[in-house]
Amino acid sequence: MKKFIILLTATLTILSCSVKEKPEFLRVDNIKVDDSNSKFITLTADAYFLNKNDISGELKTDEIKVFVNNNQMATVTAESFKVPARKEFSIPLKANVPTDSIFSDKSLSGLLGSLLSQKMKVQYKGQIKYKVFGFSHTYDVDQTENVKIKF
Repeated sequence: MKKFIILLTATLTILSCSVKEKPEFLRVDNIKVDDSNSKFITLTADAYFLNKNDISGELKTDEIKVFVNNNQMATVTAESFKVPARKEFSIPLKANVPTDSIFSDKSLSGLLGSLLSQKMKVQYKGQIKYKVFGFSHTYDVDQTENVKIKF
């Protein structure tokens, strides 16, 4: 009988914490050059969400590509992020762009234009995946900003 009461209590607890809707994707913001050295330029951004659910979940950012001056240069590298319940939150999007790819023949004209204007066009494009229990949803990300280059 005790096992039945424990099982019933656990079932009611799980059912009362429902997934009403997927977290709302708000925006990608704060795209900037975080660091630069002879090997890499580190670009960062923040993806903002609002979770109205009583339970948390998990976000994965493996599928986001980073374009610099219309040339794909890197992929966002990040671990899975735990989604807090009933809260607005942000997750960092960090990418290391190899400096040798910026100086390749393919992107040389864009690089010269960036050096003259001291800005480069950075685009985050791809998908963020949300998972909770057996439910999943994919958010499309496509954000472009002109980022100031610091010398």
